Amino acid sequence: MTVLEDRIAMAESDNTRQLDEMFERLEKMPVPEGYKVEIVEGAVYMSPQRDVHWETIRMIIWALEDRFGRRAKVFSDVRIDFPGHLNGLAPDVAKLRDGAEKDPEGRWRPEDVEFIGEVISKDTAKNDYGPKKTAYALAEVPVYLIADPYQGKCHLYTQPKGGEYLTELSVAFGADVDMTTTLLGLTLTTDKFPRD
Repeated sequence: MTVLEDRIAMAESDNTRQLDEMFERLEKMPVPEGYKVEIVEGAVYMSPQRDVHWETIRMIIWALEDRFGRRAKVFSDVRIDFPGHLNGLAPDVAKLRDGAEKDPEGRWRPEDVEFIGEVISKDTAKNDYGPKKTAYALAEVPVYLIADPYQGKCHLYTQPKGGEYLTELSVAFGADVDMTTTLLGLTLTTDKFPRD
């Protein structure tokens, strides 16, 4: 290993230790049922799951399961540590590659993530469009979808490079999101996506 690789590994190890300690403290707190907890750039965010939010998540999961089967590794609100400073994220929808396995500490690895879907909540929208998008691009998540019930639009980001996505497509609810040219090879129908 080079000195730079050693420093990167040490920083990642420190981040993981700090995130573990933060999540351990959060687990001891009385977090209300129905709230999602994430750590984005070291800040703790708790947001309630609304019915519009959950309905949209379910439709995205159904589309993925219709395409990849019920045994595909598709998760909702499961912690994955992403690059950057203290990013213990729990994506609304995450699809992992076939054969993905947890690391020795029992965590899913960001390099195994093929797709992330986030449904916008009013209070945390800035994270989905900002630091989380950057973290997903740094991890080279090939397909990142934001469903925004306030705008009534989906935003599809592909081709991650150097911490940003080179391609963005915006589609109004009601039209199809064409992901057939991505590794997902599917078309997401949005005509039933609820608006807020």
